[in-house]
Amino acid sequence: MPVIRPNTDELGAIASSLGISLTPKQLDDYQAVLQANFDAYDALDQQGDFLPEVTYPRSAGHAPSAAQNPLGAWQCQSNIKGNDTGPLSGKTVVIKDNIAVAGLPMLNGSFTLDGYRPAVDATVVTRLLDAGASVMGKAVCEALCFSGGSHTSASGPVHNPLRQGYSAGGSSSGCAALVAAGEVDLAVGSDQGGSVRIPASFCGVYGMKPTHGLVPYTGAMPIESTLDHLGPITRTVRDNALMLEVLAGVDGLDPRQLAGTRTARYTEGLSRSVAGLKIAVLKEGFGHANSERDVDQAVRQACEVLQAQGAIVEQVSIPMHLLGPAIWLAIAAEGATWQMMQGNSHGFNWRGLYLTDMMEHHARWRARADELPDTVKSTMILGEYLSRKYHGRYYGKAQNLGRKLRLAYDEVLTRHDLLLMPTLPLKATPLPPADAPLTDYLGRSFEMLANTCGFDVTGHPALSLPCASSDGLPIGLQLVGKHFAESDIYCAAYAFEQSVDWKAC
Repeated sequence: MPVIRPNTDELGAIASSLGISLTPKQLDDYQAVLQANFDAYDALDQQGDFLPEVTYPRSAGHAPSAAQNPLGAWQCQSNIKGNDTGPLSGKTVVIKDNIAVAGLPMLNGSFTLDGYRPAVDATVVTRLLDAGASVMGKAVCEALCFSGGSHTSASGPVHNPLRQGYSAGGSSSGCAALVAAGEVDLAVGSDQGGSVRIPASFCGVYGMKPTHGLVPYTGAMPIESTLDHLGPITRTVRDNALMLEVLAGVDGLDPRQLAGTRTARYTEGLSRSVAGLKIAVLKEGFGHANSERDVDQAVRQACEVLQAQGAIVEQVSIPMHLLGPAIWLAIAAEGATWQMMQGNSHGFNWRGLYLTDMMEHHARWRARADELPDTVKSTMILGEYLSRKYHGRYYGKAQNLGRKLRLAYDEVLTRHDLLLMPTLPLKATPLPPADAPLTDYLGRSFEMLANTCGFDVTGHPALSLPCASSDGLPIGLQLVGKHFAESDIYCAAYAFEQSVDWKAC
């Protein structure tokens, strides 16, 4: 349908909002001049969109019953059968609900996408189906993916499969819970501050945040392009490595993917000896203000397992690691405010696949802003204030310091193969009640980010693997590698997995 033309009052209001003063005569002139521009938009409107084809048949999916969803982890269930053969043949997978699956409802944990059913599959979904996996539905995620806890989704909390009433971690909460509970084999999550690794740590599964740009983000709802990652969540290291082989590689539609993107056969080096592998235990990854003693102790004991197999393990100090959360906050708060919210999820100034129907649905948040969760409201208020007051200065400075942080890690990684630390300072925490004070609600959302969020800024690959259990709850160990050196991470993780029954530790 033709683009609706503004009247002079609307043009005047827009000009005024931009600080431009126009006389009535100037407004008339502007309106006349702009008509040819609106005609060009009409020509665009008459064209069909240029979207990837959907090649696998599927039903519309269905909402699970309460009996089918005891953890609150399923958003919808389906069964989209992939290729008859392939490396993932026979495997079942669930997709985080900020990733498009054509024909299935997509909510992203919030009301803003109510009624939205994508017309396309995200690249990662197509690759999984091509590899023979069956997509069993969508997993609940936190509201707009902005929480490390599992209590902010509009559909209600997601429970930890190891202890009802406890957090499964976020924002890929449903993904990790369903994999840990054995309801699916595999899951694809997204990670902007730790959202693959946090729930993996809380639920006792393996979660990889690959090198930034290794896995195409195409078809997933962004938060901030420089922080956006997609990655696999699995019950075993081998499945994780195999899944990354399927997901990784340039698709030509995601500007996060650079010309130097390198893939590998990650499963081929799993059985490689770790003898001689140099592992740097990061001093600043331990002893945070909220670190639990059993977590720090278990991770240090895990180092001894790798050392006994011949790995060279030594402690290093990277003081700038402690500044990572502040750098991340400035990028996440201002970047998310302008890309995810003001930019209607996609923002501008990049080439690739835009899901325009997602943009239109999400834009409706403005009419219901009071219903946004406090995690999003507080972030938007902070980001908007700083952007207006300081004109993006701190966002820019944080991006500059992010390069310095990357160099600090890289300097150590020139002498070592891996960094090692606790994934999180603490084990899974109780879910806050619905009427929890704001400080508790937000605290349970962001209290665990100290060791995860900095690596979203620097783009280094990082895997959370379960290394022990305390009081019946898993403890996660994080391995961080050089850019595009996921194989080294998998090698060490596999050696540990084959040597230790973490549930018995």
